[in-house]
Amino acid sequence: MENNVIISIQGRQSFEDTEDETIELVTEGRLESEGDGAFTLSYQESELTGLEGTLTTFQIERGRITLLRMGSVNSEMVFEEGRRHLSMYNTPYGALSVGVNTKKMRSELSPAGGNIEIDYAIEIDHAVAGQNLFRIDVREKRPVLRQ
Repeated sequence: MENNVIISIQGRQSFEDTEDETIELVTEGRLESEGDGAFTLSYQESELTGLEGTLTTFQIERGRITLLRMGSVNSEMVFEEGRRHLSMYNTPYGALSVGVNTKKMRSELSPAGGNIEIDYAIEIDHAVAGQNLFRIDVREKRPVLRQ
């Protein structure tokens, strides 16, 4: 089953010796129920995020969330609580090896929506480059009633 949804994303990045950076984005996307508690959530990035021309997809399974980006930026990040995953992050300037160390993760989704929270550290060359927190709220897109 596939639904048109409204996706609200709040992201916070913390770097040593700097003030936290928070971004908020509200966009339309698609939520597909894959059965057995698995979901696929996808949306097109915009100029606002600096990733225009990129499709972002979250593959949500029990105990694992995979973030895929394809287009102007190509990357894959795997989140599993208490585990570290190495990923390649391809940019127009070259590729880097990035470690993703997930501290906490939770997903409460149904075909009608729900929320996802991922708290993780990014490592570049085995050194922590920043702490990140994603909060994603998903709700069904309601038709606009005209009077």
